[in-house]
Amino acid sequence: MRSRQYSSDLTPPWKKPKPVPEVPADAGLVVEEVTTGYCGAVIGCEKTAEGLTVTLEDRFGKRRVFPMAPRGFLLEGRPVTLVRPRSRPEPSGPARTASGSLAVPGARARVARAGRIYVEGRHDAELVERVWGDDLRIEGVVVEYLEGIDDLPAIVDAFAPGPDARLGVLVDHLVPGSKESRIAAQVTGAHALVVGHPYIDVWQAVKPSSVGIAAWPEVPRGQDWKTGVCRALGWPENTGAAWQRILSRVRSYKDLEPALLGRVEELIDFVTAPGA
Repeated sequence: MRSRQYSSDLTPPWKKPKPVPEVPADAGLVVEEVTTGYCGAVIGCEKTAEGLTVTLEDRFGKRRVFPMAPRGFLLEGRPVTLVRPRSRPEPSGPARTASGSLAVPGARARVARAGRIYVEGRHDAELVERVWGDDLRIEGVVVEYLEGIDDLPAIVDAFAPGPDARLGVLVDHLVPGSKESRIAAQVTGAHALVVGHPYIDVWQAVKPSSVGIAAWPEVPRGQDWKTGVCRALGWPENTGAAWQRILSRVRSYKDLEPALLGRVEELIDFVTAPGA
C-alpha cells in the first residue's frame, strides 16, 4: 500500500487569507497603512537591511516610512501588497515632455521672465506643473497661484503688466454671466490675458477614465463640491488625499480634457510671445 503525503500546513482552507493584488509603489500612489491608518502619497522606496520600505507623505507634508509588508496597505479601501515600482521602458523615437512637446535633453532652465502665469489655487498649480513643468522651465515662465479670484484686480494693478512683462491668468468656471467672467473683463488688456475652463474645479479637468470612474458626480448646490465628490465616490472625506489620488493618475496631456489643454497652451504662448 502506498503511503500518502500530507502538507505540513494544517490550516483549514477557510482560515487561509485570500490572496490580494500586488501593486507597484509608483510615485504619487495614495494608500493607507493598515495598522496606523496613516494615509499618504508614495514619494519613494528604499531597500534596507530589514527589507523594502516605502515613504508616504500626507496632505500636510508630513512623511513616514513603513515596511512593504504583505497586505500592509489599503488602496481605495481594499488590501494590497506594495511591490517595487515598475521600471519604465526605454523610449523609442524622440523623447517628449508630458505636454507632448519634444524634449530637449540636457537643457537648462531659462532665467525667469518678468511675465507670469497665475492660476486659481494650489491644485491648479500642481496640475500645470505635472504636465507643463518641463516646458515652463525651458521658457523661463513662473507659475503662481491666487488665493481667490476676488484678489485678481489688486494683483494685476500691483503687477502692472507691460510689453516686457505679460500676465496670463487661468480661472476656474469661467462661463458667461458668472462672477469670474465679470472680474476677468475688468483686468483683461493688451498685456494681460485671462482665460478659463468651464469646470467648477480643476479636478473635473482630469478625464474620469484616467481616474478610474465613469463620470464626475453631480454635487447639489450649497454643498462643498470637493467634499461632495468624495462622498459620492465613497472616498474618505479628505480632499487633500483625494487630490493626490487624482494627480497620481495624470501622466501626460492625454489624461486632461481639451478645454483645459487649449487654455494653458494659449497662456504660455501669450507670455512667451516675441518681445515678452
